[in-house]
Amino acid sequence: MAAQFGRRLRRGATTTAVAALAVAALSASQAPAIVSGGGDSGKQASGSSVPDEGSASGDSSYHTDLPPLNTPDKPGTSIDLPGTGEAEAGIPASVLAAYKQAEQTIASSNPGCNLPWQLLAAIGKVESGQARGGRVDDNGTTLSPILGPVLNGVGFANISDTDNGAYDGDKTHDRAVGPMQFIPSTWATWGQDANNDGRKDPNNIFDAALAAGRYLCANNRDLSVKANLDQAILSYNRSREYLATVLSWLEYYKRGSHEVPDGTGVLPSGPGPLNPGGPSSSPSPTPGSSTSPTPSPNPPKPGESQSPSPSPKPPKPSDPPKPPTTPPPTTPAPTVQRLENAGTGTLSATAGGAFAERVTVRGEDAKGKAVGKVAVQFLIVGDTDAKFAGGGKKAVVTSGTDGTATAPALQAGEKTGEFTVRASVVSRTVPAVDFTATVTERQADAVVRTGDKELTAAPGAEFADTVEVKATNKGEIARGVAVKATMIKSADDASPADKGPHFKDADGRPLRSLTGLKTNDQGVLVLPKIFADDATGTFLLQIETAGGAKVTIELKVAAPA
Repeated sequence: MAAQFGRRLRRGATTTAVAALAVAALSASQAPAIVSGGGDSGKQASGSSVPDEGSASGDSSYHTDLPPLNTPDKPGTSIDLPGTGEAEAGIPASVLAAYKQAEQTIASSNPGCNLPWQLLAAIGKVESGQARGGRVDDNGTTLSPILGPVLNGVGFANISDTDNGAYDGDKTHDRAVGPMQFIPSTWATWGQDANNDGRKDPNNIFDAALAAGRYLCANNRDLSVKANLDQAILSYNRSREYLATVLSWLEYYKRGSHEVPDGTGVLPSGPGPLNPGGPSSSPSPTPGSSTSPTPSPNPPKPGESQSPSPSPKPPKPSDPPKPPTTPPPTTPAPTVQRLENAGTGTLSATAGGAFAERVTVRGEDAKGKAVGKVAVQFLIVGDTDAKFAGGGKKAVVTSGTDGTATAPALQAGEKTGEFTVRASVVSRTVPAVDFTATVTERQADAVVRTGDKELTAAPGAEFADTVEVKATNKGEIARGVAVKATMIKSADDASPADKGPHFKDADGRPLRSLTGLKTNDQGVLVLPKIFADDATGTFLLQIETAGGAKVTIELKVAAPA
């Protein structure tokens, strides 16, 4: 898992005062209390206990800002905490899409974990302020690196370099990296490629969110069990203050959140990766409390009179007081209202082959304008063994800025017939769009006998030589092609003959037509043994493949000379 190192030293960003604020905020907002590892009544935590050493972030710094309080102040029971109102509930579009995509991916591969996307949002909030307020490019990669403090033992753990500076740019010590603040040694184990660009990038919110989700679900944790939830959060950062802060944001996001445009998210105000050495985290005075005036540096000696301070100059008439500035209103992010087919062609493939077309949809708002950064799920439905490239029947893709999302390539299985590919928006009640796909049987456009030796037998005897044919399609080997072999009446009548050479069934009875035959991996088919009855003469064997290719072979039955 994470790199092993000595116990964490004092955290620069977390003081006793902030810890007290966190506890008070949790009490006031009725968020989950800090626990020491106990679970829900009647439930046991799964997985190992929180290790004494090692964590996803290297116990690096985090932001201690707390969500706004929703409980009215009660005299003598609450304190004031920093808050920015309901704007705190806004999550940038790309970041929100990454969290929801990670939730869906893990729900498919590890449903027993019960990972809520709001947990990823809570951790993303305290680790990086939701990727620095959503400052990411179209692929979800941060516009500039987000790095934690140097882990050199000064205020934090001492972790020597493990990645040769590849992720954090430091070849001496490690640093936590990216929107989910992974140290390089942990990323080396848990890194993911969630946006299918061929890279596992801790600076990409989609990759980092999926990696964080899998890390939290480790050791078969069920995060619906309170003890497992606490254990997972503490495995990310071994701090009870950290646990309290993450739980407070988890409950806040569960009560409601909304999408905002990328780059407009609320940034943390306290110290942390975004504000190294930032404002003091000491609490502000409570309204109504008195503060002692700062004493004069040179108090008057006894018997001396103190000159009064000069009165402040009144403002000039030409300098009217400036009105308070208000931030410009933010344009609400467009919301996807429907999915439309974005030009998907006919979905058809032969068994075992790849579909030439890929399902593509476009997310639109109520006015028909494209909506990007939408998590779209593609699901294969029906009695089929077809799969997406990579082996699954479900895939989640985030739409681009033009609103389009394209499913991974479809691969046909051996089962023929029709099935459905369904596109739907993750975590929204938007009507799904269904696409019909068809798998046809393998075909051959040519079939030939591999030998030219005359096939003869005496009446009532067995043909000494076997019949072997080879099928091709467009000049390539035709593997797994269905073949039918029939003893026909004549060149002009392809119906089964009623006398002459024949095959035998399991009970030894004559058969003059065989179906269910298939060519092997070399496109070759060797027919079962052929027997003659008492009829003599020249007879015809017709072999036909799926696709219509045919070859006719002569069988001669004559008494020995």
